[in-house]
Amino acid sequence: QVQLVESGGGLVQPGGSLSLSCTASGSTFRINVMGWWRQAPGKQRELVAQITRGGSTNYLDSVKGRFTISRDNAKNTVSLQMDVLNSEDTAVYYCSAGLYGADYWGKGTLVTVSS
Repeated sequence: QVQLVESGGGLVQPGGSLSLSCTASGSTFRINVMGWWRQAPGKQRELVAQITRGGSTNYLDSVKGRFTISRDNAKNTVSLQMDVLNSEDTAVYYCSAGLYGADYWGKGTLVTVSS
């Protein structure tokens, strides 16, 4: 099993920045892909960004150029730098990890963008 713990959520003003971090523990050898998802109230969970062990990334179109995902394989961490935040980015953000997708999930951290 893999355990994921997120940190870094909170309240930020529109146009501001926030950084999320997620640390994996347990059977981390099972992990190839790590990612960040989000779920806003009344909406389905969506993939925000994903990164492979080799460093290949993909992003949700609406966050391209504003969000950056990075990973430290030695420390089993994945981070999400979020810039130029707007109200539509308000959601619970979840860390995921797995061999090819999201086999394991964190409990989520709330990001609220509001003035």
